[in-house]
Amino acid sequence: LFLLVYFNSTALQNRRDKIDYRLKEKQILDHVLGPLRYDKRIRPPGSSNLTGPSPTVVTINTYLRAIDRIDDYKMEYSVQLTFRENWMDSRLMFNDLNGKIKYLTLTDAEKVWMPDTFFQNEKLGHFHNIIVPNVYVRIFPTGSVLYSIRISLTLACPMDLKLYPLDRQVCEMRIASYGWTTDDLIYRWKSKDPVQFVQDLNLPRFKLESFSTSYCNSKTNTGEYSCLKINLVFKREFSYYLLTIYVPSCMLVIISWVSFWLDSKSVPARVALGVTTLLTMSTQTAGVNRSLPPVAYTKAIDVWIGACVIFVFSALLEFAFVNYASRHDRRKGRKSRSAMNYNMDDDEIDYDQGLDCTSRIRSHYGKRGSFNYGENGNILLSYIAGEGVTTTKKKSWLAERFPRRSKRIDVVARILFPGIFAIFNFSYWLYYLSAEHESRIYK
Repeated sequence: LFLLVYFNSTALQNRRDKIDYRLKEKQILDHVLGPLRYDKRIRPPGSSNLTGPSPTVVTINTYLRAIDRIDDYKMEYSVQLTFRENWMDSRLMFNDLNGKIKYLTLTDAEKVWMPDTFFQNEKLGHFHNIIVPNVYVRIFPTGSVLYSIRISLTLACPMDLKLYPLDRQVCEMRIASYGWTTDDLIYRWKSKDPVQFVQDLNLPRFKLESFSTSYCNSKTNTGEYSCLKINLVFKREFSYYLLTIYVPSCMLVIISWVSFWLDSKSVPARVALGVTTLLTMSTQTAGVNRSLPPVAYTKAIDVWIGACVIFVFSALLEFAFVNYASRHDRRKGRKSRSAMNYNMDDDEIDYDQGLDCTSRIRSHYGKRGSFNYGENGNILLSYIAGEGVTTTKKKSWLAERFPRRSKRIDVVARILFPGIFAIFNFSYWLYYLSAEHESRIYK
């Protein structure tokens, strides 16, 4: 019976202590936030010195929960973060009852003075209110105030796309005071972990390579304003663009070379192949430009796509030359066959008339014709358009192996096009990979 009475009395005393503790919190809040003692319109006093009152110092740190997207076209990025501010307000000091009250929590931040913080490069933003407003204020016995809020922001991020898609982008987050000058309010980064990130932060097409914090105070005609800056360095994931742009365009260029191995008489096949690859390249170019803003400079992807279009178009032009040369070869063949062994009237032209006949032949055919005398003294004329049989000029190995000029053009193109494309690839990757490495060192 004695033990039962003892335990009941102990439980009742603990319950009274708990009730008194909660009541004490309410009393403290009513006291420190009373209208006669506290005015939230007045800035907290800074630490006084010999020269007068000093500005209020606000310490800031952020916790990045997610980076939703980085938009190249609009040059902006969206981020979700927990934003924390800490400052001293001696008017809010209270007795912690020997450590029993660690801090007081407010869910209505409008009851205390707040710094007029804003994000200079913000384009769009909103607070989170599900299920309740994601905001709180903690007041510590020393008068220290901690303000924490969860917000989503869309921030401007001017980009330099000269190395796209081998580029790095530095996106800023600028935090400043809207109305208080540095005479009244100064921002400082928290000494330990000023910027924190959620684990396994994943971005669709970028990788967060590094970050840095700095100060960006600005002077205007109304005074100097305190400012903090976060630099987020994003490295674009090149593998995505390698598989979706570079490899397909390279394959299209190689496919356009197939026409060099087709017969010059296969006009429908070669034209269809050239036109199809050219239209496909045009479609791919439009798709690439659709996701990028119009800029006044040339991007790395523009150089690549432009070169591939030139190679595909050149392959189509090559067939035009081949087709023209093929028709020219056929005309030469017909003239050669019609003029070969042309007999200048065996019965009427004899040896005595040879000199006059020779003069007439030379005046008509010039150096393109050759003639000799037959067994009976008659003149036999051999005429080959463009090439006299009497010419002793030595033909090249290519001309001897491929008599038709159209075929020679195709053979040269089979070697020339891949060679030039290989040289272009070497120069392109050497230049832009070097530039990408330099940008990493600089940023």
